[in-house]
Amino acid sequence: MIIRKLFKFEGAHVVRNCSSQRCKENVHGHSYKVEVFISSNKVDKGYMVLDFKLLDKVKLLIDSFDHSFSLWNREDKEFKEFVYKYNSRVAEIPVSPSAEGYALMFFKVIDEILKNTVTSNGEGEIRLSSVRVHETETGYAEAFREDEQMINFELNDVLFSTGIQQEWKNGDWWKDLLAGKKFINPVVDHEID
Repeated sequence: MIIRKLFKFEGAHVVRNCSSQRCKENVHGHSYKVEVFISSNKVDKGYMVLDFKLLDKVKLLIDSFDHSFSLWNREDKEFKEFVYKYNSRVAEIPVSPSAEGYALMFFKVIDEILKNTVTSNGEGEIRLSSVRVHETETGYAEAFREDEQMINFELNDVLFSTGIQQEWKNGDWWKDLLAGKKFINPVVDHEID
């Protein structure tokens, strides 16, 4: 069975090395939609694949890009300095901030979040199936498990500015993920037989 959770963010970027003059030479933005597809071989005690509440770290991740500038870490030093000087919310990422780049990056990070989420309500084998990133109403990119060979970066290559980190409700979640700490979820204390 597969479930889908939709997230949204408003973000700005420059997509260098692309064919479009407007995209590669100008800062611009989009209203993004990110769809996360999760599968399992069974449902939990509440007949759910996974309670959406357990995707709180995924929500924090996606929200980190909201009203932020996504900066490809390959940009030249002068441009990076400009971006950081005039923006408090900067996500410096190891991929071009195209829909395809976002899909691959979000796939890797969300996969790690799910692997580090401890479930306790009889969930089955929870697995990230795909991540779909809509850049416009008419276009999206979707990363699947078989696309993992295109991912050539580590989690610690994704950097969040202080302005983003200060808004996290759980300020240590990113450090915990990088350290491989498990996200422990509440145990169901009242069950109906």
